[in-house]
Amino acid sequence: MSTFLGTPVHAPAGVGHLRGTASFPDAAHHALADTQLRRNLGGATATIRAKREKVVAEVPDWEELRLAGSAIKADVMARLPELLVQLEEQVSAHGGVVHWARDATEANRIVVDLVRTTGSEEVVKVKSMATQEIGLNEALADAGITPFETDLAELIVQLGHDAPSHILVPAIHRNRAEIREIFLHEMPGVDPALTDDPRQLAMAARAFLRRKFLSARVAVSGANFAVADTGTLAVVESEGNGRMCLTLPQTLITVMGIEKLVPTWSDLEVFLQLLPRSSTAERMNPYTSMWTGVHPGDGPQEFHLVLIDNGRTAVLADEAGRSALHCIRCSACLNVCPVYERAGGHAYGSVYPGPIGAVLSPQMTGITGHDDPNASLPFASSLCGACFDACPVRINIPELLVHLRGKVVDADRGGVPSGQDLAMKAAGWAMGSPGRFAAAEKVAGLGRVLGGRSGRISSLPWPGSLWTNARDLPAPPKQTFRQWWAQRDGAQR
Repeated sequence: MSTFLGTPVHAPAGVGHLRGTASFPDAAHHALADTQLRRNLGGATATIRAKREKVVAEVPDWEELRLAGSAIKADVMARLPELLVQLEEQVSAHGGVVHWARDATEANRIVVDLVRTTGSEEVVKVKSMATQEIGLNEALADAGITPFETDLAELIVQLGHDAPSHILVPAIHRNRAEIREIFLHEMPGVDPALTDDPRQLAMAARAFLRRKFLSARVAVSGANFAVADTGTLAVVESEGNGRMCLTLPQTLITVMGIEKLVPTWSDLEVFLQLLPRSSTAERMNPYTSMWTGVHPGDGPQEFHLVLIDNGRTAVLADEAGRSALHCIRCSACLNVCPVYERAGGHAYGSVYPGPIGAVLSPQMTGITGHDDPNASLPFASSLCGACFDACPVRINIPELLVHLRGKVVDADRGGVPSGQDLAMKAAGWAMGSPGRFAAAEKVAGLGRVLGGRSGRISSLPWPGSLWTNARDLPAPPKQTFRQWWAQRDGAQR
């Protein structure tokens, strides 16, 4: 039980697109067999990493900015209830309407009802992780309302009947040839002579979306930040589609996770320096849109803000795990993660892939046991620490991963031991005695036969197959440390 807005509540578990149907090892096994996917991911993440490193190196006080961002986020988590009340008061005072949603189901119902009230059967959407999280597109479609993604990458995913695989670049798993085929088959009115030239693809999407921008009466957005003391919402983007959605329609509905707050305008300044360099490797976002309520004759005349919990108060209640809520969705951790680069975002099951998804999704949904697909996510890491080094708000993801691994083990106590459990118990038994450990070393030495000429063991029986199904194993050396030490000691005598 946690406390939210001063009232004891049972924190609702997150629902929607936060949990997949298969464990990470199973999903990753299939993804690793897709060589085209690995080429797409490897090329894209390498390019983004190089660009980010260049623009970050230009900032002499980058570490001080990271520390400031971390401190602001920690302050927000400590004062979240009061800041949310302040935000609601300011939005309401400026003509907006605030709605509170416990989970994805409630948030979807609120948005659908708001769109129905306008009489519109279509909405244009700004790229939003929150709406992906709650499955809003599916909820709108079920209600007979057609959503149109206006971010180019999100449009590619939508037209391809696909799912996002990256926080910033949802279609990172697609190459130009694949995008051309999607446009030719799924985009109404596209020129049959369309090539895979990036400019031609972008212009085709632009022509298609312009008609939607000019006719849409309702837009749905997320929010990168909300300023509590003014009620101001902010969306940063690079294509201009967000600006079109935020200014042209009559009604604007913004769906935002309750953690996206900053207390003041001066706090926002810090994040507007951290976010663009960490995400798109730009010095500043080409389009930074901010609005405070409604203004007669200028922009949307109806503004609704839907604040969603969907498991966030459960994360907030865990002192060791709550720093995952500091995330500003820059995706820098994905671009440096060797696991993500090889397995891709779909293997994580959740709309939040990569290192941050491995610590955020399990906390939002709760870990129900070994069979829960999200229980495998904290183990989808080498603990190399690259994610912490890249994170603009210094989230210690490796520490959170270890914390959550402990929770998974605790949740499994008393159940049927897994292959890993049996292997670890056997290793513990062998290492518990010098004699047993020496005997184990002699038995392990037989593994040189399995290594053959290559010196790599690529296949072992169960439970060793849990390792060799995904990676090989160095063959044991000809001489153990004990043997080397005994030989050296004898020679010195």
